[in-house]
Amino acid sequence: MKRIAGWLAVALLAPSPAAAQEPGYRVGVTSESGDIVTWLRPRADGTLEQERVVAVDPRPPEPDGPHNITVAPDQGSYYVTIAHGTPWGSLWRLDARTHRVLGTAEAEGYPTTIALTPDGEFAFVANSDFFGDRPRVNPVTIVHTPTMTTITQLPTCDMPHGVRSNRAGTTIWVSCMHSDELVAIDVASLAITHRIRLGAGHADATDHGAHAGHEMPAAPSVHTTAAGPDLTRPCAPTYVALSPDDARLFVACNASGTMQVWDAATRRFVGQVTTGAGAYNVEPSPDGRLVIVTNKKDRSISVIDVATLTELRRVPVTKPVVHGIAFAPNGRYAYVSQESIGADPGAVDTIDLATLTVIGSIPIPAQPTGLTILRTR
Repeated sequence: MKRIAGWLAVALLAPSPAAAQEPGYRVGVTSESGDIVTWLRPRADGTLEQERVVAVDPRPPEPDGPHNITVAPDQGSYYVTIAHGTPWGSLWRLDARTHRVLGTAEAEGYPTTIALTPDGEFAFVANSDFFGDRPRVNPVTIVHTPTMTTITQLPTCDMPHGVRSNRAGTTIWVSCMHSDELVAIDVASLAITHRIRLGAGHADATDHGAHAGHEMPAAPSVHTTAAGPDLTRPCAPTYVALSPDDARLFVACNASGTMQVWDAATRRFVGQVTTGAGAYNVEPSPDGRLVIVTNKKDRSISVIDVATLTELRRVPVTKPVVHGIAFAPNGRYAYVSQESIGADPGAVDTIDLATLTVIGSIPIPAQPTGLTILRTR
C-alpha cells in the first residue's frame, strides 16, 4: 500500500503531457483589412497554429484598420490601435483572457504604434495621418490606461510612426517619417526634450517652425558632424527600438534601406548598417545580442550582430511585403508578419535563430501587420 501511495503521489505531482507541452506564450497579430486579431499558439518546434480570432470592428461593415498590438506589462490585457473612426481613430484595451473590450480612448488621425510605460499606467500612441495634407505637425496621443482617458494630444512632428518607452520608464522615443527626426518625450512632464536629425527629410518638415497652422514644440536639435548620418539623403524612420539596457537606439530608415544606431544617453551617432530595401520594423532579441530589421521591399529580414554592427544574414521570407517582428520569450524563435496582396493572404513566418532559416509559416488573412507576444505563465 505504501508503494502504491508513493506512485500516486508522483503521478499527482508530475505535469500532464498537455501541461508539459504548454509553450507559455501566444503570438497576436492584427489584420487591418479584416478588423480582427488572430491569436496563435506555438507548437513544440516553434511553428504556429491558430487558437482564436477576435473581432475588433467598431463600425461594421466599414473597414476600421487595426494596425498595431501590444501587451500590458502585467500580461493581463492588450491594446490595439484602430486606424479609422469618426472623426479619429482610437486605442482599444482588451482582457487578455476573455478578450472582452475593457475600454477605448480617442486618438487622432491614423494611429499606428503603441508604447506603454513599464508600470502600464500610460500609453503613447503615434498618429501617422497617412492621408492628410503635408506638411503637418501630428500629435502623439497620451492615454491614462486604468481609466482609458485621453490626457492630451501632444503636437510632436510630421508623421510620427514608431514609439517606444525605455525600460526605466523615463523617456518615450518617437520616430518621425516625414520630418526625418527622432523625438524624445519626458514621461514626468509630458514635454519634448530633444530632437535628433536623421536625414534630409522634407525641407518644409524639418524646419521646426510653424507648419500648416501648427507650432512645432521647441526642443534642442542635434545636428551631427561628418561622423554622423548623411543629412543630404532621406531616412524616413518607420520604427525605433532600444537595447535591453537602454543604452542604444536602433532606427529603421525606410528610404535609405539602413539601420541607424544612436547612443540614447548622449544622443550621439554610433553607426549605420545597410539592410535590405525598405527597412521597416526593428527589434532587438531578448538577450540584446541580435537586432532584426524587416525589409518591406526586399522580401527579407536582416539579422544584425549588435557587437560588430554587421549584417550576419539576410533571410528570405515567404511573402513579398514584410511588416512586423516579435521574439519568443526564450529567444529561440522570431516571428515575422507579412502583408496580403489582393486575394493572396499574408502570413506569419517562424525564424529559427540558431540556423537563421524559416522553419514554418501560417497564412493570416486580411492584411496582417502588428505582432506581439503574450506570456501565459
